[in-house]
Formats: sequence, C-alpha cells, structure tokens
Amino acid sequence: MSLSNEQVENIAHLARLGVNEQDLDTYAVNLSRILEFVEALGTVDTSAVEPLAHPIDMVQRLRPDEVTESDQRALFQSVAPSVEGGLYLVPRVIE
Repeated sequence: MSLSNEQVENIAHLARLGVNEQDLDTYAVNLSRILEFVEALGTVDTSAVEPLAHPIDMVQRLRPDEVTESDQRALFQSVAPSVEGGLYLVPRVIE
C-alpha cells in the first residue's frame, strides 16, 4: 500500500502532529513500508499456533490470601463530613 503526501498530511492532522512539507515524501515512504510489512504479517498461516496469554512461560508468584489490615471503618467515618447508616453521603452531582 502506497500512501500519498495528502494521506500523510491527513494522518498527521488526526494525530495532531506537525510535519514539515519537505519531510512528507520521507514519511510517505516509511509509513508505506510499515503498512506493507503489516500486510505481509497478515498472510502468514497461524492456524497451528496456539494463542498465548503471555510470551514468557512463567508462573506468577502468589501471596497468601490473608487479611493484613484491621477494620478501621468507624475511625474513617468519624472524620467524614456526612455519614448515615454506615455509608458516606456525598452531594448530588447529576440531576
């Protein structure tokens, strides 16, 4: 796929990038090569390849599922501006 200078200008505008007029040809060639490479990747047969969750086959270390903090709800609610029935009351922001 070959990009024109106008297409490169449009892409630069959408990405909010400033591109000099003299650099448009270079960007057009480089972006066209990238798109051709992506198209080539799309032609590779990957039907026999199993999908991976992560490229490195490692086991995640897990910590024990233990409570490490005490319940401080009453302390936190004692300094809150407005509490009712154990819930924080906040001003309505959407009507």
